[in-house]
Amino acid sequence: MRETMEQGVLSGNPLVDIKVRLLDGSTHQVDGKDIAFKLAGAMAMRQAVMDAKPVLLEPIMDVEVFVPERNMGDVISDLNGKRGKIAGMEPSGDHTEKVRAQVPLSSMYRFPIDLRSITQGRGRYTMKFSHYEEVPAHAAQVVIAAYQKSRGGEEEE
Repeated sequence: MRETMEQGVLSGNPLVDIKVRLLDGSTHQVDGKDIAFKLAGAMAMRQAVMDAKPVLLEPIMDVEVFVPERNMGDVISDLNGKRGKIAGMEPSGDHTEKVRAQVPLSSMYRFPIDLRSITQGRGRYTMKFSHYEEVPAHAAQVVIAAYQKSRGGEEEE
């Protein structure tokens, strides 16, 4: 069961926020080997997880962007396009604004390049982990399909 929890069932990622308790088990001479228990546990765990309707989670980052005032609108548009949620804006001094947002980590990989382009190299940002949120259904389907394809096309229920 531990291996199933570490490998997950949807996308190869570990299961979180789960508790498992084995209530009973018995052995007999034919199927009493360790491997039989591992297989039975893995199958039971997989079925229980699928019955619970699991979801994919993604890390959400707290982002602070410091930009020249004239570029603030473009930076906000860029963050919105990355599924970001603007939490606030405030002056940061010397014609600079600070934009606070929460953005999925998966959307932030190109942000340094985009920020440099938008601000002609005058913008900077900080980013730290905030929490996890459910991946939108359409994006989750893409991730799950790619994982299934990499594993030889296993179908999930």
